[in-house]
Amino acid sequence: MAMTLRLTDEERHVLRERAALDGVSMQEAARRAVREFVARRDHQDRVGAAAERVIHHHAEALRRLGE
Repeated sequence: MAMTLRLTDEERHVLRERAALDGVSMQEAARRAVREFVARRDHQDRVGAAAERVIHHHAEALRRLGE
């Protein structure tokens, strides 16, 4: 699926520089950034869900520790 990404001049500048440093096209650098963003947010969601499960499962022990 094609998509147009509108960047500010500064965003375009830093993307161009980062892509050049990495030896990839601006498009590939942007695609990598999207994949990294999604992976990081997915990880944060999984960690948050796991923490909620632990808190729920050990609620009584956590309550007693807080006394």
